[in-house]
Amino acid sequence: MREVQARAGTGQVVVIGAGIAGLAAAHRLLERGARVTVLEASGRVGGKLLPGEIAGARVDLGAESMLARRPEAVALAREVGLAGWLQPPATATASIWTRGALRPMPKGHVMGVPGTAAALSGVLSDEGLARIDRDAELPRTEVGDDVAVGEYVAARLGREVVDRLVEPLLGGVYAGDAYRISMRSAVPQLFQAARSHASLTEGVREIQAKAAAAQQTGPVFMGIRGGVGTLPLAVAESVRARGGEIFTGTPVTELRHSAADGGGWRVVAGERVLRADAVVLAVPAPAAARLLRTESPGAAAELGGIEYASMALVTLAYRHAEAGLPEGSGFLVPPVDGRTIKASTFASQKWGWIADENPGLVVLRTSVGRYGETEILQRDDSDLVTVSRHDLKAATGLDATPVATRVTRWDGGLPQYPVGHHARVARIREHVAKLPGLAVCGAQYDGVGIPACIASAYAAVDQIHGDLRGVEELTAHPVQSLHGGAGE
Repeated sequence: MREVQARAGTGQVVVIGAGIAGLAAAHRLLERGARVTVLEASGRVGGKLLPGEIAGARVDLGAESMLARRPEAVALAREVGLAGWLQPPATATASIWTRGALRPMPKGHVMGVPGTAAALSGVLSDEGLARIDRDAELPRTEVGDDVAVGEYVAARLGREVVDRLVEPLLGGVYAGDAYRISMRSAVPQLFQAARSHASLTEGVREIQAKAAAAQQTGPVFMGIRGGVGTLPLAVAESVRARGGEIFTGTPVTELRHSAADGGGWRVVAGERVLRADAVVLAVPAPAAARLLRTESPGAAAELGGIEYASMALVTLAYRHAEAGLPEGSGFLVPPVDGRTIKASTFASQKWGWIADENPGLVVLRTSVGRYGETEILQRDDSDLVTVSRHDLKAATGLDATPVATRVTRWDGGLPQYPVGHHARVARIREHVAKLPGLAVCGAQYDGVGIPACIASAYAAVDQIHGDLRGVEELTAHPVQSLHGGAGE
């Protein structure tokens, strides 16, 4: 084995994982004057952010937009030279395919929870709308330390609100089950409203009033010309330009804290052995659990309990003259309607740069797979294309033959946030805090969106410098991930 020994006092930090969290951590560490080495098991950087192409058109094959109302992602893009590439969606008008028709996505709700019954008119049945009005008459529903979003909302407003709107919106973010997902971790605004109001609709109206008073301007979401998948590539380039090292195809097999030689860490990756003053662990929960099994069995056990959902994205390209689509950015699909796809994004309509670069093509994508759904993801690529085309025809009338198709599978791609997730994360951080010079970050802790991952990375960097304020803020206030229209 070849051993790399950092000189005393140089502040050598090893970042394990080169997804957007690991890369953001490396970028921030270099700003603080550290010497940084990033180790990535796969053959590329970027994690769930993946640029690609179909029929010659540049597209995203993973996440395609980032929340702009949080500063972290947009600010990082600007820092790494992408300021001129930032573009909001060309249209923010989405639909929901439910009860046999494409219906306009309602406004005036918080992750599908309305302030008034009228906000969901057209999506819910008359009975469903009438059930919402009963909320004001019901006694307070206690939420305790945490509660499932679907369970609480159904108790207050009826299952139809959950099944027709909350489920597709929340499922689009987590590929999960609204009746399992933690309200405290996934929709903290609603959790606070539930704690402070007897009526849920009254709490939602207060959230909306505060948002209106804040007078936030600008787009809610942002994309990048060429795809959001270009962001990690630009961050990696900036890391290297500042003197950081990034090694792909380099899985870490051993992580040990050494009390000798003034402390520090021994990181083994194949034939490479690195000694570091600190380590940022920015890998998914299963990999983190394996690496911490020796040094922190408690943290490893908690990480091992985090479940993930798998999904697949089906990208399709059509000749423009043959592919008429409804207006808007796409549509969501409630599971209760029994369809196979859970969403579709009309990428050429949502992102102006795709249409500008490819005037002869129409690009769209569908997503399939939710937590607990295994059968659909066991089908081969051609079957996933077939079922996607079947549902697209039923929803939009699109019956043309695509000129190209592409299936991207994200096995174990999205961490699940069940009831009690916040307490699990607190226990993980409590165990990790006992190991000097170690911090963790990523989508499994404080939010699954791009800004949440970056915020988690920055908090990890602060932690290894002795500043716990960022970690404490995220623990108290997880980053709420919103759904970017359709197909996220």
